[in-house]
Amino acid sequence: MVIAALIGDIVFMKRRKFTLLSLYGLGGLAASCTTAQKQPSSIPNANAEKPLKIWWQEGFYPEEIDALKRVIDQWKAQSDVEVELSIIPQKDILASLDRALATGADDIPDIFYSGSADLTTIPRLAWDGELADVSDVIQPIEKYYTSNVLDGVNYQNKTAGARSYYAVPLMQSAIHIHYWEDLLINAVGERRTTIPKDWRAFWDFWQTVHATLQTNQGSDIYSVGMPMSLSLDTYNNFEQFLEAHNVAVLDESGNLAIANANRDAFVNAIEDYARFFKNGTVPPDAVDWDNTGNNVSLLSRKSLMTVNHTLSAPGSQRSDDTTYYEKLATVKWPTKPDGSPMRYVIEIKQAVILGRSTQQKLAKDFLGFLAQPQNLSAYTKGAQGRYLPVMPELFDDPFWNDKRDTHISVAVEQLQNTRPAYQALNPAYGEVAAQNVWGQIMNKIALGELDSSSAADEAIATIQTIFDDWQ
Repeated sequence: MVIAALIGDIVFMKRRKFTLLSLYGLGGLAASCTTAQKQPSSIPNANAEKPLKIWWQEGFYPEEIDALKRVIDQWKAQSDVEVELSIIPQKDILASLDRALATGADDIPDIFYSGSADLTTIPRLAWDGELADVSDVIQPIEKYYTSNVLDGVNYQNKTAGARSYYAVPLMQSAIHIHYWEDLLINAVGERRTTIPKDWRAFWDFWQTVHATLQTNQGSDIYSVGMPMSLSLDTYNNFEQFLEAHNVAVLDESGNLAIANANRDAFVNAIEDYARFFKNGTVPPDAVDWDNTGNNVSLLSRKSLMTVNHTLSAPGSQRSDDTTYYEKLATVKWPTKPDGSPMRYVIEIKQAVILGRSTQQKLAKDFLGFLAQPQNLSAYTKGAQGRYLPVMPELFDDPFWNDKRDTHISVAVEQLQNTRPAYQALNPAYGEVAAQNVWGQIMNKIALGELDSSSAADEAIATIQTIFDDWQ
């Protein structure tokens, strides 16, 4: 049975370990990127006795860290510098950095990467002057990035009184919708071509098929896998619902706007998101899901569809062609409720150099080496397509051009119309994510503690307090 076949994947998801996949070849990409390669360098190092200390979040797939290690080895061979690489689980890495910053410089890494730091930690660190300016890393390769990607690492610094680049872009992601095509066909009698493309009809479709799904598959499967918990997935998913309803939480200058003309649209977005749970089409345990919960629910076929901010769910099935290409599918978001094309909120996964590092020259040299197109291509593919490249030319690689692959093809298409996360406009918004304001109100709605209107008021008050207290 398919469920039995996926049990191992569920365990891997819980452990942040996924199915193995060998890296695709670089093909012609390496040749096309040779103009961006740096020549081997000899780096003057005032702290030659100290290794370059790198803290990196544990990858969802072993190949991600393997690819990173290969880049490190290549850099070490040309720089003659030792590297101390610490791989830290996602659940621990941000707290580890906070402790290091609180206890002193000896415990601080030179280079830091976390997959959620762009939403929560990096904007604050840049604002507080805790990060090194990496403009000299980005400028030589600036032409390879899109403007939205560069906007996503251009942060405010209160001490400098200006914006600058305080992080190096590595990968990017948008919000994706995954579902089981075989279940849609065999248990519901629908297929990809019958899924509506306008907002209301699209979401009504998934609710309407719920009864038929349970009749044919049993009462333990639900049609919509939408998190209602304090997980970051709830925050990310609702950010896309806000965009769909044209709710401007901040204006273009980074000032709060949600309490004014946006309140009615905000309430509508809350009601729209919460209705799936209130209508009984979401698993009851969605109130307790962690950041793997919606993926586990989908892969164990407890949910027909789910919404997720990476391609990790289908990516975990790459070793099974039938499941990856035929059974699991990724579908475009519908048009917005007003009929306009969807714009996608992108997250820029980024590495930073700590301002208290005594190895900043070395750290910049390494990040400049990692960000060379051929190296970044290898690393991004090591993440199994979970994230997408930040350099347009990298999409020429065959890895991203498999016509059978609906997951990547849909994800790439979404990148045609995007905006950076609000954290790039105002660092205070990082605290909105850190406190998971959207997860807080959705969880209370699911538990019957708030209705949509009171949830909107509570969220607005919380965000206003965050912005008032920001300094």
